[in-house]
Amino acid sequence: MNDFLNEVWYSNTVRNYLVVLGVIVFVLVLKRFISRYLAGLLFRMLNRVWKNLDRESFKSLVAEPLGLFLVIFVSIVSLHKLNFPAEWNYEIYEFSTKQIIHCIGTIILIIAFTRLLLRTIDFISVILEKKANLTVDQADNQLVVFFRDFFKVIIFIIGILMVLKFAFHFDISNMLTGLSIVGAAVALALRESLENLIASFIIFFDKPFTQGDLVKVQNVTGNVEKIGLRSTRIRTDQKTYITVPNKQMVDSILDNLSLRSQLKGELRLQVALSTSSAKLERLVAGIKKILQHKEIENFTAALNEIASNAFIINADYFTRPLTNAEFVKAKEEINLEVLKLMEEMEIEMAGASVGIRIEGSPNAKPDLLS
Repeated sequence: MNDFLNEVWYSNTVRNYLVVLGVIVFVLVLKRFISRYLAGLLFRMLNRVWKNLDRESFKSLVAEPLGLFLVIFVSIVSLHKLNFPAEWNYEIYEFSTKQIIHCIGTIILIIAFTRLLLRTIDFISVILEKKANLTVDQADNQLVVFFRDFFKVIIFIIGILMVLKFAFHFDISNMLTGLSIVGAAVALALRESLENLIASFIIFFDKPFTQGDLVKVQNVTGNVEKIGLRSTRIRTDQKTYITVPNKQMVDSILDNLSLRSQLKGELRLQVALSTSSAKLERLVAGIKKILQHKEIENFTAALNEIASNAFIINADYFTRPLTNAEFVKAKEEINLEVLKLMEEMEIEMAGASVGIRIEGSPNAKPDLLS
């Protein structure tokens, strides 16, 4: 039996093959238990920091990638202990078969490790999103999404550099030096994109508006549906979907209509000059009574001007924060009440009747058109 185990097949003894195969099979069989045990330890550690963690999300996002990474890692390390058969070591485009297989194994290991890190970031973002949902402010949710995508991009770039360093043996230091020069040139070419990126940081931290706010910027009015790294998406009042660069959202005069403490309504009446002062006084008093509306917090109403063609009555009123539909309904109720009051008092608007005199005959009589 020992003679058989000590036989050499392709530069390795049968014993070595069996040991490596046994280790790989052991890890494959116990992968679920090992990964769950390690994930359980990590879960308990995280649960001390963040209470009430979702165990199922943790298993799907962290435990499964962790198990796959362990299998790949143990398999590659075990196979590395074997001597590569000289019979298989061919030259392919100035690279040996051993180098190619070693490169492929390194790439697979780095990809598995990078995937584990990305899924871990997703799990942490799930935790932070649940905490952000407990607050009314939507800016927390936006920050979670922003930094999740940001760190995933960083991890992805690091993964590429690790592949270049450990799989292809590139000199990253010299490459980074070259990339810094190229990056400076690219930064100049992409100056506007970088300005938009910086503006996105300003939006997230200064919070001039958040997702869901009704804003007006550059003659565009609509609800903010998404704040990205480069631009902000707005659903306009005409239900169109527009994209505004973040730099313009920061540099332009932006009116956040959702933060209004009151809504302003106006009423302008041009009363006919035939109206007596007593009626004007009663009309102003009646308008003030009408403006004591349940939605109105304060108001002013007065005979503002005596013009050559009309008496001008101005009324300004401010309501509590209302939706657009509620505000339109309140304005309609006020306008109808004022019209009814004027009808009851038999007060006409200026220009309601026009007198036209037809000349040409000394006996001609004026014709009044109403």
